Amino acid sequence: MIGRYRYRAATAEGQVIEGVLQAQSHQTALEALHRQRLYPVAVEEVETGRAGGRRSRLSARAALTLWARNTATLLQAGLPLDQALAFTAEHLGNDVVQDALKRVRREVQGGASLAEALSAQPTVFAPMFGAMIAAGEATGQLDAVFDRLADHLEEGAELRSQVRSALVYPALMAAVAGLGVLVLLGFVVPRFTSILQEVGGTLPASTRALVALSGVLTGWWWLWLPVLLAGAYVLATALRRPDVQRAWHRRRLRWPWVGDLELKYATAQFTRTLGLLLRSGLPLLPALRIARSTVPNVTLRDGVERASAAVGEGGALAPSLAETLPPLAVQMLAVGEESGRLDVLCLRIADTYDAEVRRALRAMVALIEPGMIIIFGGLVGFVALAMLQAIYSINTSAF
Repeated sequence: MIGRYRYRAATAEGQVIEGVLQAQSHQTALEALHRQRLYPVAVEEVETGRAGGRRSRLSARAALTLWARNTATLLQAGLPLDQALAFTAEHLGNDVVQDALKRVRREVQGGASLAEALSAQPTVFAPMFGAMIAAGEATGQLDAVFDRLADHLEEGAELRSQVRSALVYPALMAAVAGLGVLVLLGFVVPRFTSILQEVGGTLPASTRALVALSGVLTGWWWLWLPVLLAGAYVLATALRRPDVQRAWHRRRLRWPWVGDLELKYATAQFTRTLGLLLRSGLPLLPALRIARSTVPNVTLRDGVERASAAVGEGGALAPSLAETLPPLAVQMLAVGEESGRLDVLCLRIADTYDAEVRRALRAMVALIEPGMIIIFGGLVGFVALAMLQAIYSINTSAF
């Protein structure tokens, strides 16, 4: 089916043009633009029945990824930096990022370097942006640095998306099954209980347990609900304290399966950021300090901090991370240091553990789904069995 695609593209002379073309798919539209010697910046399908094909708003992370990719494309096409900043700032789906980029452009026009202008907006641009752009400006490879930055952001977004997608179905199943059990205990069982009370007789133990549980849920909600909310508030407040948070993160790494998955995920994030910074020309010590901020686990972050201190005193990187990262990652880092290809080995480690995380998630979901079906099926079965036993007991006593 042929569709209409609105595009923005740069010519070989650096001019940006817009237009609409017809193609069978998004890939076909890109190929058609390449045949016309155009560098596509954005290609979007025009939705039928909606005026102007309005684009949905983007999250800040997605907007930054789009900005990095578009800027790389425009710079590779020969467009000056000021024009590239002006164009990309006007074609993003996030107001916060757009405003920040406009401030960045004003500072660049005022004589500041792009790295300095980005570093002046820390709430939008992470330290990695300023460090990589500074290295690109120093080496004259700003377009290549933007290209690597866009790749890094896209790979991180893909991994996070896969993690979320893998956990959505089990979470949805748990929510639906839990809601079903609550409906049974809160509405069905109380009505069934009133019928049993009218009939009288001795109820089986399972039915008495079910009635008691339903009574606690419906008759004592004013007691357990505030206690539950207060407990959640106390727990959230406690986890904001650095000592409690550090202890929680340390304990979490010892959990079977979950701790191993978190370690691999953090290792992939850390090594990919480190390898990207090193490949952009940043020295090892500042690259370590910036990559440290991408580690979500406080215990692992402390380990990277200790490694940074050891490297600052002249030590090797791999032994300094021996107690923080998995053994395979440490061995590959040692090979990278020995061969002088630390950036390449860091990115290879990241690819390895990205694949490990994906495999572990698939295996986890494959086991969680039948396990949850068994658990919640058992709960619903217990409720049904307790009701049937009560009915059978009443019928038996009646005859």
